[in-house]
Amino acid sequence: MALVTTLAGAVFGIALAAPPGPMNAIIAEESVVRGWAAGFWAGLGAMLADVLFFVLTLLGVVAVIDQYPTIRPVLYLAGGVLMLYFAVGAISEARSAASFTDGGRVESKGFRKTFALSLTNPYQIGFWLTVGVGLLESGTLDVFAHVPAVGDALAGTLIVETGSPALLVGFFAGIGVWIVAYPAALSSAGRRVDSLAPVIAALSAAVLAGFGALFLAMGAMGLL
Repeated sequence: MALVTTLAGAVFGIALAAPPGPMNAIIAEESVVRGWAAGFWAGLGAMLADVLFFVLTLLGVVAVIDQYPTIRPVLYLAGGVLMLYFAVGAISEARSAASFTDGGRVESKGFRKTFALSLTNPYQIGFWLTVGVGLLESGTLDVFAHVPAVGDALAGTLIVETGSPALLVGFFAGIGVWIVAYPAALSSAGRRVDSLAPVIAALSAAVLAGFGALFLAMGAMGLL
């Protein structure tokens, strides 16, 4: 069960880290403009925030946020402002980075960007208030038991032990795999196609601007 639990945790970690969003936009920008190391450090910033939230969840500190309804709207506003600010920087990158190596002379701020965004990301905090708490509680989870149509046939075939070190190790290992492989793929593509760097930087700016506007709107509605 330990091996199965570790592998399930790794798959879950990759699934959590992979979807498009502001963090992956920054990782992508850093990877194609400055190379794999910059993209990896940007990913590490987001991962470090998850480690911090994990520790705070263990201590029960994260749950305090639910007791104060105004905290989440304030976090949305702060995160929205940061995303719009980083979007402006990404636009500048898109204009100046004519090729993969052009941005390499400028110091990377990807780690600080993703770490700051993660700390003000209500979605990330919400994950640790809900799913994260479930990961830490001791017990077992029959993964296929509740799948429609095939649940009865597959029940008992994949049992995951929640609250175990194996699950948590696998979970963070999965995130680690993503922040290594994703920048590697993008930086490799950037070396082969010079025009990819400004395109990715422009797309990153668009993603950050979109999420920034969304977060500002959600924060404003939450305070009204």
